[in-house]
Amino acid sequence: MNNTIPLSFLDLAPVPEGKTIAEGIAQTVETAQQAEKFGLNRYWMAEHHNMPGISSAATSVLLSHIGSQTKRIRIGAGGVMLPNHAPLVIAEQFGTLHALYGDRVDLGLGRAPGTGGATFQALRRQMKDAERFPQDVQELMYFLGDGTDDSPVQAFPGAKSNIPIWILGSSLFGATLAAHLGLPYVFASHFAPQMLAQAISTYREQFKPSAYLDKPYVMLAANLLLADDDATANYHFTSAQQSFVRLRRGETGQMPKPTHDMDNIWSTAEKMMVDSALSVSFIGSVETVKPKLAEFLAQYQPDELIVTANVYDQAARLRSLELTPELNLFTLQ
Repeated sequence: MNNTIPLSFLDLAPVPEGKTIAEGIAQTVETAQQAEKFGLNRYWMAEHHNMPGISSAATSVLLSHIGSQTKRIRIGAGGVMLPNHAPLVIAEQFGTLHALYGDRVDLGLGRAPGTGGATFQALRRQMKDAERFPQDVQELMYFLGDGTDDSPVQAFPGAKSNIPIWILGSSLFGATLAAHLGLPYVFASHFAPQMLAQAISTYREQFKPSAYLDKPYVMLAANLLLADDDATANYHFTSAQQSFVRLRRGETGQMPKPTHDMDNIWSTAEKMMVDSALSVSFIGSVETVKPKLAEFLAQYQPDELIVTANVYDQAARLRSLELTPELNLFTLQ
């Protein structure tokens, strides 16, 4: 592994309790600008539906706004849940982004619907649409490529943009697909780390060089929240922990305020579940986080790390990004 690797940021565009969606989006723009200021490589957003605490449902629309408010940082989806869409529509949306922002645009694709059955019906999709994911990925690659001149259907805009496509996953399915297609792979270790080692090993072993990539490229996701001291970071991270508990309970709501007393919120079983799901989390001061993160990077040797800080307090998010260069573990631009 190189001494340093690129660092990117994954955002859910949180809507904090007591804030409007417009206010949440304004904070998201501020976060993207901070990420760019401190030299991060990419700023990605994730598609979620029917969740009042997340404002990135119309992912490409919000990405366009982020692109207009930044200058250098790459913008992209991490990811678009392809079973929710026709490949042509995504080709047109991201082709439009490419027309506006050029080679700054990335397109990460996920197989999970990222929503419940009722929402899936409202999207006019069926659960079985996920079974077509490999074919839909290849159709989307076709629409964005150079070979559609004689096709009766073309993506305008989109054709010949050759926007970089990434496969997202948390299981062997996505790892195998990315390897077979010769595409870069992102593992969702920030909330589903159970198969991390097996998935990236499978991807690297089965990778086939392609016109897109000549060797495997692995990006791992992690929760990263830096603060001036451990107590402050752990306090603000309780917002993410509460959100995870609510999600598992089937509860909805905006991004919760942090708390000093998680024990009154979660059960022992829920705490174990959250601790397991969020085990790839680096929370604390620079001094506390740096050796733990260095050990993680040495163990898995990713080509890039993408981090998220899904918390209530905007000042805490901005401070975490401000402290990131002090880790000295990343190639910052």
